[in-house]
Amino acid sequence: MGKYNRHFELGLQDLELIENALQQAKKDLSLKRMRLLAQEMDDTTRAAELDDIDSELTETYELLGKLHNQKVFWRPKPGAPYIGG
Repeated sequence: MGKYNRHFELGLQDLELIENALQQAKKDLSLKRMRLLAQEMDDTTRAAELDDIDSELTETYELLGKLHNQKVFWRPKPGAPYIGG
């Protein structure tokens, strides 16, 4: 069995592309969920399909959150005093 590669060579543009693709996937899943709710169908079938969509949406939100939490939006220059408020 192979091992996982723990060294990634992704640049900022690569991460931005991944984030944009995840946001588009989230939008597509949300629209699919809305269309499903508007359709006339059996409740058990709808519930099963909604569960699948909701789990995919949850995974997508969590991954987008992980990417967001790794961003550094502002940090003072080394040696500069940090004044928090």
